[in-house]
Amino acid sequence: MPAVRKYRRETSEISCCLKYLLFTSNVFIFVAALMVLSVGIWAWSEKDMFRNIAKLSFIALDPAFVLIILGGITFLLGFMGSVGALRENTCLLAAYAIFLSILLIAEIGFCALAFVLKDKGWIKDQATEGLKAFIRHYREDADQQNLIDWIQEDWLQCCGIDGPKDWDSNNYFNCSSIAIGSREACGVPFSCCRRRPQELIKNKQCGYDVRKEGYPVDRNIHERGCLRAGEDWLEAHLISVAAACVGLLMLQVLKDQNVPSFRFYYICSILLRI
Repeated sequence: MPAVRKYRRETSEISCCLKYLLFTSNVFIFVAALMVLSVGIWAWSEKDMFRNIAKLSFIALDPAFVLIILGGITFLLGFMGSVGALRENTCLLAAYAIFLSILLIAEIGFCALAFVLKDKGWIKDQATEGLKAFIRHYREDADQQNLIDWIQEDWLQCCGIDGPKDWDSNNYFNCSSIAIGSREACGVPFSCCRRRPQELIKNKQCGYDVRKEGYPVDRNIHERGCLRAGEDWLEAHLISVAAACVGLLMLQVLKDQNVPSFRFYYICSILLRI
């Protein structure tokens, strides 16, 4: 019986340097996405969201859900890029290239839409609706509560949407809740309070009763709404935000160009086989 000869492929579609550069970069993305995905799944399991389907009514506002979606998409992208580059798998690399192209087009489209609609109030309306939902569900989800506290206390130093009065839409802080014995009625969360000089530990009850009639004028809380504070922050950091967006887009363009199986006939052949 004649011996079977094994032929080794001597040629490669790309250089060894480019191959392992693409592999290494996507491994980092893969690992980071896996960590983000794990944090999101752990947060959901801690809140018992997998069993309590009734809580899924405002799932889009759940930070843990956002982490799961972002982590899952990035995990898939990093997997296709790293394994496809290492194995020089044409199918995986073509899918990776198409996926990157779709994300790039979506980001450019979103930036263009934001620029076109910036003077028509659509973005402000969406931000307002999102903040209203956060305020209404403030005590119903720990992740949303921590997020709004971080926005008000650490990031923008603000309170409510247009001001502290917006917290009247929350059942716990509504002034009518005095009748049912809510201690937080006619108040605001502690994250609305300005930090006092040399205050090491913030008083968690500093927002009690600050919206009641007859309360001292100096309430020691942020009077500016988060919507206006966000606009001011964006105007002050416009160059940095624009530079970060351009840098992200350029990075994706460079990664697209470095995908080794970007040849048109490879992609077409794969699509025709499907």
